[in-house]
Amino acid sequence: MTLIDSLKSFFKKGKVQVGMGNYLKTITDHPNINLPPSEIWRIQEDLRYYRNDMKKVHYINTYNQRKERKPHTLALTKQMSRQLASLVFNEGMTISIQPHADSQGTDDIQGNDKLDQFIKQVLADNNFNQNYEENLELGIATGGFAVRPYIENGSIKLAWIGADQFVPLESNTNEINSAAIVNKRTVSERDTTVWYSLLEFHYYDEVTHTETIENEVYRSEVANDIGQNVPLSNWDDTMPEKIVLTGLSRPTFAYFKMPGKNNFAIESPLGVGISENAKSIIDAANIAYDQFVREVQLAKRRVFVPSSMIRPTAKQDGDLFDDGFPKFDEDEDVFMQFKDKDGSNITQVDTTIRNVQYTSTLQYHLHALENNVGLSQGTLTTDGAINDKTATEVVSDNSATYRTRSSIITQCEKQLYGLIRSILELANLPLFDGKALLNYDIQKNPIDINLHFEDGVFVDKDAQAKQDMLIVQEGMMPKVEFLERNYGLSEEDAKRWVQEAQDDAAKDDPLPTDQRGMFGDDSENGD
Repeated sequence: MTLIDSLKSFFKKGKVQVGMGNYLKTITDHPNINLPPSEIWRIQEDLRYYRNDMKKVHYINTYNQRKERKPHTLALTKQMSRQLASLVFNEGMTISIQPHADSQGTDDIQGNDKLDQFIKQVLADNNFNQNYEENLELGIATGGFAVRPYIENGSIKLAWIGADQFVPLESNTNEINSAAIVNKRTVSERDTTVWYSLLEFHYYDEVTHTETIENEVYRSEVANDIGQNVPLSNWDDTMPEKIVLTGLSRPTFAYFKMPGKNNFAIESPLGVGISENAKSIIDAANIAYDQFVREVQLAKRRVFVPSSMIRPTAKQDGDLFDDGFPKFDEDEDVFMQFKDKDGSNITQVDTTIRNVQYTSTLQYHLHALENNVGLSQGTLTTDGAINDKTATEVVSDNSATYRTRSSIITQCEKQLYGLIRSILELANLPLFDGKALLNYDIQKNPIDINLHFEDGVFVDKDAQAKQDMLIVQEGMMPKVEFLERNYGLSEEDAKRWVQEAQDDAAKDDPLPTDQRGMFGDDSENGD
């Protein structure tokens, strides 16, 4: 390193240490952020486990040489997160809204269906179901994620914010009303890779019902640094330094937090990833699996034969041999030659694979992992007995997973309620070429948000159908609802079934038309 390079390095380090030039090495160096740096590092570790990016295995080989290799792993964090996300949010998930029964002013939106149609259109335009399930999977692995509506080209879009991008500005509360959102971009400047970071600071005021968004841009030539504060034009020429949104009942972002207290930073409002308290168990399971696979690889059959039996031993390329010696396939690696004075000894080596011991060890660790993260026995382990169980027994055995799923659904509902309110409030502001997309004030006219999470995996459908039938017979459940719940029909098809059944029954009724139903008509249960 030259003297000039040394001076540059010194002054660059000086900026980080004493704050000269407003250089940030990490997001927690910003004066407005009080989050412990350990929380950022913890999330990065969660992401590493989710990527299944495990540390290399170091060992000493037969020649006393130190070697390293990539381990064989099971991707357990990904597997657990994926299973829970699909159980919580799948194709059976439905979202609907309508004005509250006691609210006024529904004529302004031309009927009760306009709000519902508007929300469903916004969600469909943003491929919501697929994106939410994928981000929920990552949020389960890392402790949380956020989603925020914004305006682009006259329509409402959704920005998905990972746990490593979301930093709360308040560290002593469970409700996050203010947060910093980090967006990164990579560009090439004069053959040099440069990283730009946009920091969005969202401050919500519950008294004035306003949200202030302040933007800052940073430039760095180091991938993991936030960098030097630069003008906003480096990110977008039209980006304002500050935006104030009024008439909001909540922040525009909606945060999902994994259920349970953060036991790594008690004061932190951030959630803890599903594998955070089970990393030692995951490591143990991966060690057992890696050693098992390694033993299978190295325990192949070998036959040691004298070199004189496998001649020639060198310079075989391009030569034709017809000396009576056998020819082997180029991929043949069973026969290993060695020098033997007698030239007649043949030794076969068969290494016994300890599959029973390794399988038992692996199953033990996986059972421990299931207990630790709140999954039912058999979720990760392989138990052949489960195949012979009845639906009721499977539902009972899945009780642990069901409880974990229920806790996650509670947090999902909280996030989705907030997101839908934020979308409607944003659409009610004159931000779309000076106009609003909606004319409905949800603060003055409350709405009902209905979220239905499909739980068919955990419900004994036969038992549910019998119980629902008894409720229908008691007149406490409409027939349309019964058909929707138990036969998966749409509301339109269910009403058609009920109507056709009533028409068939009317044809068989011997009474005159004006007297039919006088002894009890089930039509009142049909809608």
